[in-house]
Amino acid sequence: MTSETAKKGSAKSSDRPRCRTGIDTLDAILNGGIPRGNTVLVTGSCGTGKTTTSLEFLVHGALYGENCLFVSVTEASEKLLANLIPYEFFSEDLLKKGKLIFIDMPAIYERLGLQKSEFSFEEIDLLVNALGDIVKELNIKRLVIDSVTSVCFQLKTEEKIRDFILKLGKKLSQLGCTSLLVSEILPSDARYSTYGVEEAIADGIILMGNYERRGDLLRTLQVVKMRGTSHSRAKYVLDLTPIGVLLVPMLKGGGE
Repeated sequence: MTSETAKKGSAKSSDRPRCRTGIDTLDAILNGGIPRGNTVLVTGSCGTGKTTTSLEFLVHGALYGENCLFVSVTEASEKLLANLIPYEFFSEDLLKKGKLIFIDMPAIYERLGLQKSEFSFEEIDLLVNALGDIVKELNIKRLVIDSVTSVCFQLKTEEKIRDFILKLGKKLSQLGCTSLLVSEILPSDARYSTYGVEEAIADGIILMGNYERRGDLLRTLQVVKMRGTSHSRAKYVLDLTPIGVLLVPMLKGGGE
């Protein structure tokens, strides 16, 4: 690749509209934010801050004037809302004005008549279209599904999981919606998703983990992959505070 070609590629990447996460260091890592329309896997084991970070992404979007949607698959929305109260930047007006919306996935399943333990390809299409209709009707620009692992459990096979994520990602991108799909993995997992399919299809992967150092258990964040932008792949120490997620490079945080 010539230097001229590289410059053109870099310019094209930087010209892509960005969805600022509102987490300053993460936006810097991504050279301005997540490329608009990307579907990003936020993956990690229990207690790494996946849900909290995803919620902050939505709250900042709502504060920027965008309509944002959180689809909760396993936990009641009321419980999630209680976790937002400690944030200094959160206002209940965002809920009242419809900028921040919570929907429970079981309610969508019930409305569509999806009560089986395993969905068919036709039922996957029903679910994808229903989610797309909600995004279009409410003019949603940011979406979080927590967790996509629980949805995939209803799909069972790699072929169906691939079909679901491909179709969902395409539909959301066409609607100009940037989405975070929360994925659960075990600390010992060598891959970035439970089924190994999600990570290959997603446009981006944000890996969150726990790191033990001198008797303390630190949370970490690392952008492993992000289509449409150059980005740092360094590991950062993550701290959850009343003013939001704070990130510090691992070495500056005390080293390994």
